[in-house]
Amino acid sequence: MEIPSKYSASSVESKWYDYWMKNNYFHSKPDEREPYTIVIPPPNVTGVLHMGHMLNNTIQDVLIRRARLLGKNACWVPGTDHASIATEAKVVAKLKAQGINKNDLTREEFLKHAWEWTEEYGGVILEQLKKLGCSCDWDRTKFTMDDDMSEAVIKVFVDLYNKGMIYRGYRMVNWDPEAKTTLSDEEVEYIEKQGKLYYINYKIEGSNEVLTIATTRPETLLGDTAICVNPNDERHTNLKGKRAIVPVNNRVIPIIEDEYVDLEFGTGCLKVTPAHDENDKVLGETHNLDVIDIFNEDATLNSYGLHYEGKDRFVVRKEIVKELEALGVIVKIEDYTNRVGISERTKAIIEPRLSDQWFLKMKDLAQPAIEAVLETEDVKLYPKRFNNTYRHWMENIRDWNISRQLRWGQQIPAYYYGDGKEDFVVAENIQHAVELAKVKTSNQDLTADNLRQDADALDTWFSSWLWPISVFDGIRNPENEEINYYYPTNDLVTGPDILFFWVARMIVAGYEYKGKRPFENVYLTGLVRDKQRRKMSKQLGNSPDALKLIGDYGADGVRVGLLLSSAAGNDLMFDEELCNQGKSFANKIWNAFRLVKGWEVADIEQPESSRLALDWYKARFQKAIADMEDNYSKYRLSDVLMTSYKLIYDDFCGWLLEMVKPAYGQPIDLKTFNAIIEVFEDNLKVLHPFMPFLTEEIWQFMAERTPEEALIISRYPKIKAFDSEIIEDFELVKEAVSGIRTIRKEKNITFKDAIELSVINKENLDASYNSVIAKMGNISNLKIVDKPVEGALTFRVKSNEYFIPMAGTINVEDEIKKLTEELNYTQGFLKSVQKKLSNERFVNNAPDQVVASEKKKEADALAKIETIEKSLESLN
Repeated sequence: MEIPSKYSASSVESKWYDYWMKNNYFHSKPDEREPYTIVIPPPNVTGVLHMGHMLNNTIQDVLIRRARLLGKNACWVPGTDHASIATEAKVVAKLKAQGINKNDLTREEFLKHAWEWTEEYGGVILEQLKKLGCSCDWDRTKFTMDDDMSEAVIKVFVDLYNKGMIYRGYRMVNWDPEAKTTLSDEEVEYIEKQGKLYYINYKIEGSNEVLTIATTRPETLLGDTAICVNPNDERHTNLKGKRAIVPVNNRVIPIIEDEYVDLEFGTGCLKVTPAHDENDKVLGETHNLDVIDIFNEDATLNSYGLHYEGKDRFVVRKEIVKELEALGVIVKIEDYTNRVGISERTKAIIEPRLSDQWFLKMKDLAQPAIEAVLETEDVKLYPKRFNNTYRHWMENIRDWNISRQLRWGQQIPAYYYGDGKEDFVVAENIQHAVELAKVKTSNQDLTADNLRQDADALDTWFSSWLWPISVFDGIRNPENEEINYYYPTNDLVTGPDILFFWVARMIVAGYEYKGKRPFENVYLTGLVRDKQRRKMSKQLGNSPDALKLIGDYGADGVRVGLLLSSAAGNDLMFDEELCNQGKSFANKIWNAFRLVKGWEVADIEQPESSRLALDWYKARFQKAIADMEDNYSKYRLSDVLMTSYKLIYDDFCGWLLEMVKPAYGQPIDLKTFNAIIEVFEDNLKVLHPFMPFLTEEIWQFMAERTPEEALIISRYPKIKAFDSEIIEDFELVKEAVSGIRTIRKEKNITFKDAIELSVINKENLDASYNSVIAKMGNISNLKIVDKPVEGALTFRVKSNEYFIPMAGTINVEDEIKKLTEELNYTQGFLKSVQKKLSNERFVNNAPDQVVASEKKKEADALAKIETIEKSLESLN
């Protein structure tokens, strides 16, 4: 096959991905091998590929491809999450554009639209992951709303309810007025928001007295049912036992006393609105106050809002302040910075709301998950610093609000047979519910028509917390072959933002339903940021189009670019230039391959220089893969990549190929050529997890390969003992070669012209290495001498001195002039450094590292002066 002159990523990528798919390399089924399993963090079914996905899935693909090369049965389960709130919002918007109101549809009609939307738009991201080279077992693709997955979720709900862990409660919840659903505490983000603090006078009933309250939410006064003062507050002893009149609606409310009121905040008089504040609700229960909810589900005011009925809460805030000002009851208005909760999904400001919801008791369930991470380390977090975050969340865990006022999701399996709040049964299906209801009511005439299923859906996370178990059908069939083989999984790669939402809950579910951890290691990636450290987002317009990057730089180039900028667990400062560096790296390797395949091979004797060069590279390779293994174990994938990058770019392309390259027009010996192909193939194996397309392309060009011999399923190089001495010796060889090249460059001595070289070998460098130095420096005669050579340019490598005769190679007078100028400059520099070091104040007061730096400058300058003086001496 003719090797193309340039590497074409786009044609290569589609060719090899199709080949891998056709030969079923990604598919896994239980066998005698050791399993290696990853479950994908299921992206939202509404999602499209962004930079966070690119990083996360590149890391997973590196791990899974490496496991495959290590001979493990690698299984990477892909899938998507139904994303209740996000998907329902998309469907509602689509229906609205068609003039259809969600509330005019039955549940079944709405779900039909939701499934149509999902089938049309959902799962796009999984197809995009293929462009990145992700080697998922696509035959195993799961969706959290698949029938079997939903069945598992319902089974778990019923089980937990029967264990007394799920209950229905009337609680103050976080209400998202845009999505019109409750949210768990973890789905609320907090932001600092500039607002106002309003001081408002309330009249005291039957007198001309007033009291003043301070509030950030004047619109809620329409729901006030008391004023509260601290019984120890001497300012308000006159208010005890009296009643106040709420402005605008003129409701008469009691003045109560409770030590909850902060004596230092505001005026010491607290308006109490039990329906719209968690703490006010507690006060209301303590003092048996009325509860008046003034909001509709979309945060417009209801009939308790009087003439503001139907208006949005923030519109009412402005208008009611004007009315209060007109009434003359606004005392003052101050600027005030408030901490406000917003919905993680819709970004709407959360409204505290009293509501009947379903809750899961978490305290006892959380205990095994706390022990697994923080005590036994059965589950390890990388980086370990996230243990502190995990501890804080888990040790302060609250009951999980698992119900959502949505239609898209698993419907809560509670069936009501009467109008009372407790008139329900919980069952996996309607048939079983009827049987339970008959027993509970002692009414054998009940039928399915007499039952009404709870309209709420379950929180999306209540399905995804089962993900590592349910993808292997471990809930419905707890002892099936696959769950017993693949579970627990090995590694989980995800973002720290869902450490509690998802990771912690999966650990909880793992111990509750399998009695063991769901995974061994959790690698928490950083956030992808731009060069200015800003988080990438659509709003800022600083997030590049992921697919366009792949089009511009190739998938391999983008993968390398992402990982070069991503130190383990830290935020990634993404710079597109790193993708270009990845693309250049691919081209470098391609050109190296074309160079090797372009050599004529002959059955001739192997040069000593080539034998030594290969011995060195094999040792260097073994040291590199030992370092890589260590970094793999610590999930420092960027360090693994950098090690392989330097190995291949510098050592293989920059040194080894140059050391064995035959002279122009001459053939290479067969022994060296075969060894080069062998080490090239080993290079491809270690690089394959990072650059799968390029490496497979070169691998297949190297020789005729059957599908059983594809790189993707080849064997990773074994770690062997290596000679560290040859690596150290070669550093001296490389420095000597670099010294020769520097002199050639500075003195304009063309490389075509062979030159002589003499060396005082104080380092006792083995004479066999001279063949390499001679080859790489184009040395016609290399001599070992015991004293300096007259009339020569010189350089040092440690204590070794090298001499290149000047006769016939340079203009001596010009060289003396140039060296003299350099000597004068260096002597002047040395004086300035020594002046600084002779200053006692500087030495005593400067940081140690600054003083050490100056001493190093002094030593370097002295060594340079000695070398220049010797060169001048030899020229005179």
